[in-house]
Amino acid sequence: MFAKKKSNILDILKKRNINRFGIFLGIAFVFLVFSKLSSDYNQLIKLKVKLTELDEEIIIKDDTSNIIEAVVEAKGFALVPYAFDNTKTIVLNAKEDIEVDQNEFVFKVQDNSFLIEEQLGAAYKIRSLKPDILHISYSKRASKVVPIVLKTKISYATGFDIKGNFALSTDSVKVVGSVDKINTITSIVTEELKKSNVNSNIKETISLIEIEGLEVFPRLVDVKAEVKRFTEGKIEVPLTIVNKPEDVLINYFPKTATLSYYVDLESFNSITSTDFIVECDFSQVNDNQSYFVPKITKMPEIVKRINIKEKRIDFIKL
Repeated sequence: MFAKKKSNILDILKKRNINRFGIFLGIAFVFLVFSKLSSDYNQLIKLKVKLTELDEEIIIKDDTSNIIEAVVEAKGFALVPYAFDNTKTIVLNAKEDIEVDQNEFVFKVQDNSFLIEEQLGAAYKIRSLKPDILHISYSKRASKVVPIVLKTKISYATGFDIKGNFALSTDSVKVVGSVDKINTITSIVTEELKKSNVNSNIKETISLIEIEGLEVFPRLVDVKAEVKRFTEGKIEVPLTIVNKPEDVLINYFPKTATLSYYVDLESFNSITSTDFIVECDFSQVNDNQSYFVPKITKMPEIVKRINIKEKRIDFIKL
């Protein structure tokens, strides 16, 4: 029994010694870290320049040329924020701190190091700065009005189709950006309007596709379309011969062309042969050719997918 008690006491003492060792080890580590962080170190910090007080038409080109590389000396404590990200933004006044040259701002880094020191803070001593002179490219903002191009992918239910064309709340937009970018833009395309099995009127609001470096006004456009039930019609239209010399006599056959067309049901009864003109152009006939190729030169706007049955009209010279 005495041996058992002795064993328990020894176990307790061992555990206490281990705990004390752990405590001393932790304290030693804290002192080591504190000692390291209290020491001076050199650190590279990349300073991204942001300009204020810019005129409205000025656009700064966002690239690596707007970076100042600063090597600073500071205590380890002060450098902790830059352990994982060694970048910092500094703000300069475009009207007071910067010189203006053609298509660029010029910042004399060495001559104005005090501006950088002020924003870094007293804890940091600048050891070196690169480059000596920073060239910040810019372009002037411009604007122009360009047409909207509607992009659609629509299928209609059997017997239905769009009557007329899509109507947009505005047919053009104002684009604003750099002169170089503006000059490349001739139109703005909408997001694709997708619909299937459509049998009723279309009324949607869609966005315009974004173009990097450009602002577009407005950003949204309303799209409307009238969808009606359609049917096929057929009609006989007299042929018209054009550009025939007065001294040339011909006979041709047939005298009419059969047209098949697609039209909305409501307008079907209003269609007459006088709404169409089918021409045969004598000036398009080759020397050894004895037929015309008929072409439709007039048709109602409400008609869709028109087709001529006769692909050629034979003739003979008298």
